[in-house]
Amino acid sequence: METHGPLGTLWVSFGLIAFYIALIWLNTLLGIFLTPLLTGIPLSWLLDWRKRRKGELAERSETEAYQG
Repeated sequence: METHGPLGTLWVSFGLIAFYIALIWLNTLLGIFLTPLLTGIPLSWLLDWRKRRKGELAERSETEAYQG
């Protein structure tokens, strides 16, 4: 069996620590940036639709619907 000694063990442990820190950082950024896109925008569309249905918001014409 091949051995790399204490320096090899430290090198691998630093590499694993860096990997997991990067993984946590990436998952945090994805959560911060994707959550508003997946919840906030569709939620605002639903609220606008509900207000339009109740008559609190003016109806949009077909051309305004495609312009954004």
